[in-house]
Parts: sequence; structure tokens; C-alpha cells
Amino acid sequence: MLSNSSKYAIKGVLYLALNSNADHKILVRDIYETVHVPEAYLAKLLQELSRHDIISSTRGPKGGFYLSENDRQHTLMEIVKVIDGEKRVNSCVMGIRNCNMDNPCVLHKLVGANKSKFIKVLENTTILDLIEGKEDVEEFFPL
Repeated sequence: MLSNSSKYAIKGVLYLALNSNADHKILVRDIYETVHVPEAYLAKLLQELSRHDIISSTRGPKGGFYLSENDRQHTLMEIVKVIDGEKRVNSCVMGIRNCNMDNPCVLHKLVGANKSKFIKVLENTTILDLIEGKEDVEEFFPL
């Protein structure tokens, strides 16, 4: 249901949520191996999230990406919408363009309710919700 790009973006944001703040910014080269995402790809995703004010960044010698307290309030759906767009989230699981309640694909009735629940989870789960009480990065990114 999520593209690899959205999954990678969420992984990058979770790492930042656990390890950064306005006083401690992080460079992509310092995290890409831990989150198991190619460096250039992760950089592009984080730049896009920063452009849309989902995460924060600063240029220059002491620059990098970080999450402010406000950034931590963003939902997973906000990340997914920036990376994939809203159409992808609401699209047919089989990729049929005209699939809807009036013209359902063969899987529509089987996965429709679960997909709706999944979308609600994305809409109602903040970055902070996922990291509260967690401090060990290995809980999110096992070796």
C-alpha cells in the first residue's frame, strides 16, 4: 500500500525523530546505512519533506536535517502525501483506474475495509506517537 519511497521517507523521519533537534542536526551521510536506504535517494526524500515543512533543515557548515517539536506532530499520512501524492494512497490495489464502490475490481470488496483502516492509522498516527518511550534506534532499524 505504501511505495518504497514513502517507506524510506518514514524510516528517515523516524531516525531524525529519535536522534535530532534544533541543536543537533544530522547529515544524510550519517544515517543512510542505519536506515538501509541509498544515500542519494534518502537525501532527495528528506529534501522534499523539508520543502513541504514536514521536517526542518539548515544549510551550511553546521547544517543538516532535524525535527522540531512541531515537526513531530505531523502524521504519517502527511509524509505519504508529500512523497506519493494523495492519489496513490487512495488508488486501487490492482492499479485499475476506474475502481470504486460503483465499479469495484475483484479485490475491492476483500481489501477495501482493511485499506480504509490502514488509511485511518496513517491519518491518526503522528511521528511522536511512534517514538514515544523509545530510545533505542535498533527497535526501528534492526541490524
